[in-house]
Amino acid sequence: MSKRRKPGSATPLERRSSTDEFKQEAVRRLHERRAEGGTLADVARELDLGDNLLRGWAQRFTASDETRAARLIETPEQELRRLRREVATLKQEREFANKVAVYFAKESR
Repeated sequence: MSKRRKPGSATPLERRSSTDEFKQEAVRRLHERRAEGGTLADVARELDLGDNLLRGWAQRFTASDETRAARLIETPEQELRRLRREVATLKQEREFANKVAVYFAKESR
């Protein structure tokens, strides 16, 4: 039984990991090539990836883009809650900055 490596697949001892940036770039390239009439298999071969791996990345990043877009649509109540949280955070940060300024002013005397 010979252990031949399929293009785009890693042997158990040489499993590769890819950064999110690489994955997103691969998905972007896939979308561009599909618009030009290319196939997923062509892009996977160019990047030395398995078809299923690239397909999974495409599904994952496309789904996350749709989810992100859905989150961008806020109701007025959601926006009000978000803005109140931001105001509270900014007030805390301002109070802390004032305390630090007072502390260092005392230290420098």
